[in-house]
Amino acid sequence: MQFCRVVAPKAVSVWQSDNSAPVVSQDFSREKRLLTPRQFKAVFDSPSGKVPGKNVLLLARNNDLDHPRLGLVIGKKSVKLSVERNRLKRVIRDSFRLNQESLAGWDIVIVARKGLGDLENPELAQQFGKLWKRLARSRPRPEVLTETGVTDSPHA
Repeated sequence: MQFCRVVAPKAVSVWQSDNSAPVVSQDFSREKRLLTPRQFKAVFDSPSGKVPGKNVLLLARNNDLDHPRLGLVIGKKSVKLSVERNRLKRVIRDSFRLNQESLAGWDIVIVARKGLGDLENPELAQQFGKLWKRLARSRPRPEVLTETGVTDSPHA
C-alpha cells in the first residue's frame, strides 16, 4: 500500500487586493514574534509605550518594521497551572493576530500578573482588544514643519 502526502503552501504575509494596496496578513508567523532574550531586553530596558491593564502590563517599543512583534511573559508565579498559561497564550496571540494592523511598528511584551488566569476567554479577548486600542493611540504623532520653520503640532 502506498501513501500520498499532500503539502499545503505556506501563508503569504502580504498580498495585493483589488485596489492594489497591500493588505497585511493576519497570521502569527515567526517574523511576528519576539524570539531572543536580546529582543525582550530591548523592550524591557527602554519601552516607549506602557499600557497597564487588569492583571497585565503591556510594554512596547518602536521596531522600525512594517509589522508588530509580540512576546509573552507568563510565569508560574503569576499563573500556576500550565493549562491556564497555555490558554492565556492562545487567547492573547489570537487577539494580537486580529488587531495587528493597528499595531504596526511596535515590539510588544505582555507581562502577566496574578489573577489573569482567572478570567474567562471572552473577557480576556475584550480586555486585550481595549489594551491594543490604547497602545495604538499612545503612539506619538510626527510633528509637521510648516514653510516658516515653525513646528505645527496637532496637540498645540
